[in-house]
Amino acid sequence: MYDNILLPTDGSDSIAAAAKHAETLADRTGATLHVLSVVDTRNRFESPTGGLSIEAWTDAEHERAENAVDNTVALVGDDVPVETAIVEGVPKTAILDYVDDQGMDMVVMGTHGRTGLDHYLIGSVAEKVVRRSPVPVVTVRLTD
Repeated sequence: MYDNILLPTDGSDSIAAAAKHAETLADRTGATLHVLSVVDTRNRFESPTGGLSIEAWTDAEHERAENAVDNTVALVGDDVPVETAIVEGVPKTAILDYVDDQGMDMVVMGTHGRTGLDHYLIGSVAEKVVRRSPVPVVTVRLTD
């Protein structure tokens, strides 16, 4: 039923809950777990007074993404086959593109559960993926 399960990660300390759900689903279905982190190419600080160059932003985002993938993979047991990927783009779009391009059967992702002004300002990648995904999405509330 599920051959490929996607676990997007942003490197949050609380990703363990989503990783555990994804690991359990992959183990029970014999699926390969794909751990993905997106290098956010939207430099929010790029301006004459912003202080970060495009290169500095991209380098920092690549390092964050690599650490996010490594730390998430470390949470998954050795019995589950894991593939890793780091892609560039806008997170919600890059995750949905990965689902399509790599033939994912399911997505398991964390949600911070932001509401009010935080949700309006920061948005919810999980919400956007749930709304647009062509495959089932399991969301796991991330706790601090």
